[in-house]
Amino acid sequence: MASSDLILNLRDISYFYSRSRPVLDRLDLELRAGEKVGLVGDNGSGKTTLLHLIVGLKRAAAGNLTVFGREARTEEDFRLVRQGVGLLFQDADDQLFCPTVLEDVAFGPINQGHSPETAREIAGRVLADLGLAGFEERITHHLSGGEKRLVALATVLAMSPRLLLLDEPTTGLDHDTKERLLAILRRLDIAYVVVSHDYDFLGRVADRVFYMKDGRILTAEEGAIHSHFHIHSFGTLPHRHSS
Repeated sequence: MASSDLILNLRDISYFYSRSRPVLDRLDLELRAGEKVGLVGDNGSGKTTLLHLIVGLKRAAAGNLTVFGREARTEEDFRLVRQGVGLLFQDADDQLFCPTVLEDVAFGPINQGHSPETAREIAGRVLADLGLAGFEERITHHLSGGEKRLVALATVLAMSPRLLLLDEPTTGLDHDTKERLLAILRRLDIAYVVVSHDYDFLGRVADRVFYMKDGRILTAEEGAIHSHFHIHSFGTLPHRHSS
């Protein structure tokens, strides 16, 4: 791909909760248009922090973060980033705050400058695309956990992002809802990064899967996991490539 296809470029990114132990330590990551990447790693390896840094919810202590060809440092920079990057939080309740499903999904388009009427049309269209037609007037906090997860995804997709970040999207989902989510992601034509402990899910939705350890994304030589999965008697596990 041409360099113009590079939509996310992180170089030497560091982040600290305390100076004694960096959460991210000189991390590098590139993502190109349409690319689907999975991230796995132990709890505390920095996966969620990385997603939050990309959209400016946290700020890197060092390094360069470039999104859609523009370096992002200030809150104004990240406001522009958030116009094109959608983040699906681990907990759907962190994303849903309006009384009804339609209001939640229309909220983003309204903030993008669409009229309320157009925003409702966009919301209805996205809900239908996700198999949620008829949910418009449902009370959000009455939904099941799986329904909330899909509505939260609808709130992100309604803003037509160029890049999607998903933080543990399958947590708490039953088999049928997980399959619905998988089908939705596989038909998206935008780039995304999926953080998950669900190796089987990542193997089905990601072109490449990388391992995070000690605040870094490992290279192939260091133990990066590629989307080459082996079936073992106790489940589906990633294969660590080594040169």
